[in-house]
Amino acid sequence: MIDDKKSQILLLLPVIIVFSVLFALPLFTILIESFHEYEPGRIGSVEGAPLTIENYMELTHPVYFDYFLQTYAIAFYSTIISIISSFPIAYYIARNCSPGTKKAAISAMVGLLFLSHLVRIYATLLTFGSAGILAPVMSYVGVNTNSSWYIDVTIVAGLLQYTIPISVLVLIGTIQSLNPRLNEAAQSLGASVFTSHLTITLPLCIRGIVGAFLVSMTLGVSAFAIPWILGKGRVLFISNLIYSRFSEVGNLPSGSAVSITMIILAMIMVFLVSRMTSLVDRT
Repeated sequence: MIDDKKSQILLLLPVIIVFSVLFALPLFTILIESFHEYEPGRIGSVEGAPLTIENYMELTHPVYFDYFLQTYAIAFYSTIISIISSFPIAYYIARNCSPGTKKAAISAMVGLLFLSHLVRIYATLLTFGSAGILAPVMSYVGVNTNSSWYIDVTIVAGLLQYTIPISVLVLIGTIQSLNPRLNEAAQSLGASVFTSHLTITLPLCIRGIVGAFLVSMTLGVSAFAIPWILGKGRVLFISNLIYSRFSEVGNLPSGSAVSITMIILAMIMVFLVSRMTSLVDRT
């Protein structure tokens, strides 16, 4: 038994080392930097600078609240639209497609993820932008393509290009594991197709839906190039703020504090969603 534990530890040792060097150590460095005092005109904190919580207190300013609210709101909207759009697609692929068609559909979804990041963004811009192919239609119906809400819609469209394929792939596995006879039994007892899916399929797929939600939300919140390009400088996400603090201003302590806060919020979100999922399973 002891030898088995030692062998398991030896097998995990390379993973632990890689994880520590590539993730834990840089994250710890960011954490320490976030508590250092920043001197304007420098890049980063002064060597031996005193520790302070001023970088975190600064985040209580309303302007930072707007950054976080804007980021999470747009990411949430895109995630909800992604789940609603992905579930029927995943269900059709899992239940109605032949094995060959199913493999082709899954391969297509995976292939979409390998498409260049910039190609997706500029394709969205050429479609929904002020000079895009939909611009004459928007002008005809009286929609201003430079309005703030339309820019938000364009960003959501850019995020959906990533979240929908990933959500479909996550949900296909969940739907395939369901017993189709449960729906058939409910319908034989008088339930409609819609009712059987609402009362049986969706509750049994809740963990897959939560998984797709968390993955899509993570992609949305951490997006950088999409709001940077499609937002036209008027919509900036937290990642853009972090980049500005690190690269443009040189205020590494402030950028580190924003990064740590973003990680904490992400952990809180995962905990709350997981907790809600557990409560739903119990009921």
